[in-house]
Amino acid sequence: MQIFHRSTNTLSRLSIFGALGVVGLGLWGLAVVNRSAWVTHQDEAREQPVQFSHKHHVGELGIDCRYCHTQVERAAYAGIPPTKTCMNCHAQIWTQSPILAPVRDSLKDDVPLEWRKVHDLPDYVYFDHSVHVAKGVGCESCHGRVDRMNQVWQASSLHMEWCLDCHRHPERHVRPRDAVFEMGWTPDADREALGLELMKANDIHTRTDCSTCHR
Repeated sequence: MQIFHRSTNTLSRLSIFGALGVVGLGLWGLAVVNRSAWVTHQDEAREQPVQFSHKHHVGELGIDCRYCHTQVERAAYAGIPPTKTCMNCHAQIWTQSPILAPVRDSLKDDVPLEWRKVHDLPDYVYFDHSVHVAKGVGCESCHGRVDRMNQVWQASSLHMEWCLDCHRHPERHVRPRDAVFEMGWTPDADREALGLELMKANDIHTRTDCSTCHR
């Protein structure tokens, strides 16, 4: 004696495959959200205690990155300039500008300005600026065209796959060391051919293991 109607088999299959489809769709949705700017904060400008314009200082005045980020060639961190670095110029120019009041107060009260990190990697990720600079990775490769930014935003996703793409194909990104701090640099020769030459000259390899970044 048949208890269930024959159509029950079809309903069972639809239920099983439907459930699998819903789970798969959910996982796909999570992956999309995880890669979205809502999570990565890509292209998002951060509010700062003083609205310092890289476009003005770097793009228009031509100030070298290393004037403010003094540690970038010898330490893991590029460094944030102390208030005195700002006042080297602003003790002479724009001395009464309202927008610079927090800078003057910081110097007077000897209290550092609390700048918000824009490119903020997770605590479990180790990144060394000095190594990348020494090997010929330009500031622009990670930070974007800061010389065009009034407020700096995160130019890239900073996902692990984004980092690995560069580590697997460094010839697409490395440049001569004297061009590391140059914005808008373009090679005179074929980019990848020059990159392969620089890889040999600077002892750059594509070997990457987990402990390189996760220590």
